[in-house]
Amino acid sequence: MSENLLISLNESQKNAAQHIDGPLLILAGAGSGKTKTITTRLAYLISIGIDPKSILTLTFTNKAASEMRDRAYFLLSNQEINTPPLLCTFHKFGLLFLKFYINELDRKNNFIIIDSDDKKRVLKNINKDIPSALLASEISRYKNSILSVEEVKAQAQGKLYQEIAQIYQDYEEHLLKNNLVDFDDLLLLPYKILKANRKLAEQVSSRYQYIMVDEYQDTNELQYRLLMLLCTSHNNLCVVGDDDQSIYGWRGATIKNILNFSENFKDVKVFKLEHNYRSTDTILHHANSLIEHNRDRLGKKLLGTKEKGNSIKIYESHDENEETRKIVDDIKKLIASGENPSNIAILFRVNALSRSLEEGFNKAGLNYKLVGGMKFYERAEIKDLIAYFRILTNLNDDFSIKRIINKPKRGIGATTIEKLEAKAYELNTSIFELMQDASVDELNALVGKKNSRTIKVFEASILDLKELLNESKMRFLDAFEDTFDYRASYDNLPDGQDRQANIDEFYGYIKDYFKQNPHLDLKDFLNEIALESQNDEYTTEAVSMMSIHASKGLEFKHLFIIGLEEGFFPIIGDGTDLEEERRLGYVALTRAMDNLTLSFVHSRFYKGKRTQLNKSRFLVESGLVKGSLIIEKSSGFKKGDMVNHKIFGQGRVEKAVNAGKDYKLTISFGGQKREILSSFVEKI
Repeated sequence: MSENLLISLNESQKNAAQHIDGPLLILAGAGSGKTKTITTRLAYLISIGIDPKSILTLTFTNKAASEMRDRAYFLLSNQEINTPPLLCTFHKFGLLFLKFYINELDRKNNFIIIDSDDKKRVLKNINKDIPSALLASEISRYKNSILSVEEVKAQAQGKLYQEIAQIYQDYEEHLLKNNLVDFDDLLLLPYKILKANRKLAEQVSSRYQYIMVDEYQDTNELQYRLLMLLCTSHNNLCVVGDDDQSIYGWRGATIKNILNFSENFKDVKVFKLEHNYRSTDTILHHANSLIEHNRDRLGKKLLGTKEKGNSIKIYESHDENEETRKIVDDIKKLIASGENPSNIAILFRVNALSRSLEEGFNKAGLNYKLVGGMKFYERAEIKDLIAYFRILTNLNDDFSIKRIINKPKRGIGATTIEKLEAKAYELNTSIFELMQDASVDELNALVGKKNSRTIKVFEASILDLKELLNESKMRFLDAFEDTFDYRASYDNLPDGQDRQANIDEFYGYIKDYFKQNPHLDLKDFLNEIALESQNDEYTTEAVSMMSIHASKGLEFKHLFIIGLEEGFFPIIGDGTDLEEERRLGYVALTRAMDNLTLSFVHSRFYKGKRTQLNKSRFLVESGLVKGSLIIEKSSGFKKGDMVNHKIFGQGRVEKAVNAGKDYKLTISFGGQKREILSSFVEKI
């Protein structure tokens, strides 16, 4: 029975699947049969008599867990299993654990899990001034860094972070009082319980004698420490992953977990899965050339099992409109030849680049779907801007007024908006006309003095911009941002950079529209994008558009990657980890099965204006175009890294720049920023 399970495996896969005792690292390259190997190993352990109840397999998504479970059960279809092995996500395991052991924390097991929206609502009730998204992100970071309320309060410097530290305490007290558990607690609380109770740790570890972890390169510090506790009584930990596909550092994943696995355990057995069953030899050759420029990697080389394949096409265009036309023409030819649109995809590093693609596809009548994302004109920040501009073309647009009267936040809450709406209805007028016509005393009586002043400033700003719009469309756009600081309102939010990139793209598109159509006005522009954004949702097959992050784990026969310019891919500066950017490039290239097209342009709209760009270094490093290699010293630090200074304590890196043989780091120590040379701090 056990031998039959291994028939379809290659030699490396077979050796990994048959490994039983001791720590095991399966270094699985892209398209190398990772899932097949780990599920076969699970089935193999059961087939040789190991109790399924003693096997724990942890994944990152329910989809991955379900796929592995189905595959393993299919392999064992001829074998009767009374109790199936536990195969679930990290967080599902944490939930199961807490149901049995949360009493160790003097809490009852009838706790309720709150989702991210509930979490934000709780935080908003505690503090209405600081954006709840920022608070949720910071508190999540504290928990995944295993920082207690006391530690956060002790380290907090600066008014903002001292306030957040107090909110963290209030939030934790609220959870405890109401017996609530948030998503991060599903890992943190089991860690705390096992850390404090060695006997229980040994008991749980003895129950799960064989532990397997999928996508190990995506684990964070908390997950690593929890795994160490689950291995208290043994070292039978099998981890599967690819250091070259570690692309989630921005959300807390640490590549050091997989890079240092052999140092954290004794006598680690390493098997490399290097045979790729997805891509042509040509694609693999250039993917290998690119990733070899990284220094922090364990080292492996993808080996092709398919034919050499077609050459990779490189598109060089003047701007994003020409780039889109070329790709649309190619895709139309593919579909006309009988290719299924679902076999075609377009990837980009920066989400804002989807705007020109969407416009081009709509004009060409091509079906598309944005995977893991939202269509450009459906994004909240863009809908807000459209609402502002609608008001400037129609002051009586109550729907738009209600949407943006408190964006960015001005202290105008829902109750105030309801009062304005009710009074306008009573007087048979619009909300804006009410603002204009009501006297100061009348507004004071209706909404209070503070809100009255705010409303009058808002009204005056809209009227000033409307007048400027009639004089100069170009000057109006600059004045709009100066007046409302809309872009700056996203400065401190977790997804602020992405949203600001979308705003910049939108501003740039408007400017270009007016340059190309000087005789048209803002209303014409709004009407045109309304038609574009009303594109029907297709139920038929469609071309996929997505970010490279969203493409991980997927594959396509025909792949286009756009935006290969310095600053867009790789994103550079501001503490960006260039090696992680390169790993993203490697992930992108290895999504392609048969045909791959890479595209770069000489200019794009960037931060609201057209900017001249240079082609991406990744095109040179992958051996696809000629050019000088850009050699940069690796700082070993990236934005978001936690560091420790012997005087200032723990801090977070916000920027890293060259300073001779050293690096100058901009570090936030609890909100207080300091510039420190890298040799004076150490990573946590």
